[in-house]
Amino acid sequence: MADFSSALYLGLRHAHGTLQPWAALTSGRPAALGLSPGAEGVEHEIARLTGCERATLASSTLHLFFDLFEVLAEARIGICIESGSYPIARWGVERVAAQGVPVQRFAMGDTAGLARRIAGLRRAGRRPVVVADGLCPASGRPAPLADYLRVVRQAGGWLVVDDTQAFGILGERARGEASPPYGRGGGGTAAWFGLRGPEVIVACSLAKGLGVPLATLAGSAAMVERFERGGLTRQHCSAPSAAHLAAASRALALNRERGEALRHLLARKIARFRGRLQAGGIAVHGGLFPVQTPELGSRAPAIHRSLRARGITGVLHDGSGPPRLSFLITAAHSNEALDEAADVLLRLAQR
Repeated sequence: MADFSSALYLGLRHAHGTLQPWAALTSGRPAALGLSPGAEGVEHEIARLTGCERATLASSTLHLFFDLFEVLAEARIGICIESGSYPIARWGVERVAAQGVPVQRFAMGDTAGLARRIAGLRRAGRRPVVVADGLCPASGRPAPLADYLRVVRQAGGWLVVDDTQAFGILGERARGEASPPYGRGGGGTAAWFGLRGPEVIVACSLAKGLGVPLATLAGSAAMVERFERGGLTRQHCSAPSAAHLAAASRALALNRERGEALRHLLARKIARFRGRLQAGGIAVHGGLFPVQTPELGSRAPAIHRSLRARGITGVLHDGSGPPRLSFLITAAHSNEALDEAADVLLRLAQR
């Protein structure tokens, strides 16, 4: 069985025997009363990677976005959200929209359109909050966050980046010298673009790049303190468990020790898969990001079924728009599995 549906991009798996032991799975206290031992070290490392002053943890991005937009809405805000943003961030936006916060959409990369919407919010006396995914998995390209930040900064607003896809993959690019394809460190798109300042808020899960279902919010010390003080799920829900904290600590240690090698390996695996399909005449979207989407047109559902019958699993996107079949490549995939999947896909596509 060749599984190309897992988003464990660096191939990190955290078996219980690899984790530091804990005396209790949970403290029984809500997050607002303090996290378990080990949380502080994880927060410091995430702040360092993203280039932010501080970071804090949450059980999930659903908890995190519910709290974040409630806290931001204590000011008189208006929200501009990038079209196609990941649903969980949208759910947090919809929560405050139901309470009267105006929400507008803008197309990815349309900085001029975003500037016009922000100007309208400012005329209405509202502070803009811009919400965008750091990276688009379909194209493999980061959003133009530096441009977004420029117009946000001019208007005195905030830029909220959902960086779940990029964290652990993209990182800081060296200036004046050649960088690895993903940069270094795995700090996400904030590190990739060198974004700094109190206007920047990074929210993401560690579940993809680092393999830990734990969420983090990073930003200025003042913003993180506001979030910790005012977040309602922090007052009514349990803190992340000791197991999740132990896994996060291990994942970040592995990222320091082996992250660059794993990212180099991942890039080679993706290039191998793409090259085999392209040599066979199939165009592939996704660049060097792990989500690879061959151009199959209307045949995607039938090819997906045929692949499954042969023990090869991809991800079929059959919601809005035409169906697409994606293959999620990880550093753990063997060359044999990549070649077999590409060869079977080529045979099916040529029928």
